[in-house]
Amino acid sequence: MLRMTLKKSCIIMNVFKNKLTINIFLLRLIYFITAFLVLFCLSSIAQEDLSLADAIEKGLENNYQIRIYNENVEIAKNNNSWGTVGKFPSITLGLNQSNRYDNTPGKINPDERDEYYTNSIYPYINLGWTLFSGFAINISKQKLQALEQLSEGNAAIIVENTIQGIILAYYKILLEREKLKVLVEVKKLSGDRYNYVMARKELGSVVTYDVLQAKNSYLSDSSNYLLQELNVKYALLNLYLLLGEDSNIQYNLSDEFKIIEYDFMLNDLLDKMKTENKTLRNQYINQEILKKEISYQKSSLYPTIALNAGFDNFNFRIKYKNVPVSYSNNYDYYANFSLSFNLFNGGNTKRAIQNAKIEERVGELTIAEMKQSLSNILINYFELYSIKKQLYEVAIANQESASLNLQISNEKFKSGAINSFNYRDVQLIYLNAAIGKLEAIYNLIDTQTELMRITGSIISEY
Repeated sequence: MLRMTLKKSCIIMNVFKNKLTINIFLLRLIYFITAFLVLFCLSSIAQEDLSLADAIEKGLENNYQIRIYNENVEIAKNNNSWGTVGKFPSITLGLNQSNRYDNTPGKINPDERDEYYTNSIYPYINLGWTLFSGFAINISKQKLQALEQLSEGNAAIIVENTIQGIILAYYKILLEREKLKVLVEVKKLSGDRYNYVMARKELGSVVTYDVLQAKNSYLSDSSNYLLQELNVKYALLNLYLLLGEDSNIQYNLSDEFKIIEYDFMLNDLLDKMKTENKTLRNQYINQEILKKEISYQKSSLYPTIALNAGFDNFNFRIKYKNVPVSYSNNYDYYANFSLSFNLFNGGNTKRAIQNAKIEERVGELTIAEMKQSLSNILINYFELYSIKKQLYEVAIANQESASLNLQISNEKFKSGAINSFNYRDVQLIYLNAAIGKLEAIYNLIDTQTELMRITGSIISEY
């Protein structure tokens, strides 16, 4: 009796092993065919390696907003000239010409009419030059110089924002791909578990409930995998938009998904922020423009001296009926000076000066408010960076512990030491821990780039 029981047990175990071997073989065959098809499709598409530095270079070259602001900088450079503010004289060359027919009563006999034709040509050249306008010309030139710097500063802000956006978009793709790898691993474990339960069901050692639970877990992981593939595609499209590239181009992101830890010091960050923050520097430039505006309005208190010089040449032709043609030719040179002084204009000059001073004080208050606001933001991000570093370290330890627990639980599940529910809980814990570690890396990179942007060092770093 004992021998028959042992014999039946051996037969059952052999059947179980054979079916399990067949299922594993079929699963591996499916994986092999899928991998082959994926490799075949990828080989037909030419892929170009794209590092983060290359992505930033492409983005700065192709980004539409940067190109627009670069054109604005060119306009500001063109306007920043002495000719714009009137330092040089204006020279006008002209020509007036007229033709006229007259029919008037005769001077001797009113009953007879006098008919005559006149033709004239009048070439001239004129020079107008403001010699002195209360230093308004020099002040206007200084304002144009400041406006050019302000335009360059605005372009620099767009460059910073673009670099930050490209960095985060680049690492977002790496994050989503790393998540996809985790889901592939969890999906494979769920598939192995499902096949294992199905093999045991055919042997009659598990009930249908366990099979359905394993099947639901496998289908849930498969759905998460498909949704994660969409997340990867969306992240790629976002990067292509920032780079100004066609979405049909295939890039192979060559940088690794890892962080470079910086030893930030709060006092150093605050000092950099006050001197290098692009928004704050633009406000400094704007404050200089407000100061120049006061001097410009005060220039109206000074007299204006102007020169007007030129040359005229008047050629005249007249033809009376039955009278020979008569010609005349006159020319003259002239050089005239004018002096004008505004004695009273209803107090408009005084009001303009007062308003310019008020705007300067408003600008100073704006700078003080901006410094305080940026300092508070910087301190918050500095504290957040310290916390995220600790969270990153905790996430690493959590992921390592969950990975070891998953390995042990996998062996215990196959040996029957734990049930499928416990094993599934361990899988979910590992999934959350692995994704938590990846998100901790991305969050730390996000905070790093924000600190660099606030302190104006993101351009030099990348």
